[in-house]
Amino acid sequence: MKIVLVVFGTISLILGVIGIFLPVLPTTPFLLLAATLYLHSSKRLYDWLLAHPCLGEYIRNFKEYRAIPLRVKFISVSLVWATLLYCAIGVAKTWWMSLLFIAIALGVTIHILSYKTLKR
Repeated sequence: MKIVLVVFGTISLILGVIGIFLPVLPTTPFLLLAATLYLHSSKRLYDWLLAHPCLGEYIRNFKEYRAIPLRVKFISVSLVWATLLYCAIGVAKTWWMSLLFIAIALGVTIHILSYKTLKR
């Protein structure tokens, strides 16, 4: 069973890393899932993930404060809108597809902004 949890944790970790670069794919939930799966399967992988210089910060901030740093909020919301406005204007073939892209951007923005802002 531990091997299955490690495999799913690793898949979740990969999706979380991809989510850093793809604005619609969430980063933090996948990293939190990876941390949880690693916690129940491999203490070494869990410790590695929390100690990671880039990824560990996402998990620690959310775990401790349930908050997102202002810089991360700004970058995330900006990338979401840039990507989905491009899709709405340049890719969508019908008005309802454009509206759908804008609605997704609005929903993701509301979700991101609903979390507290981490002040350092």
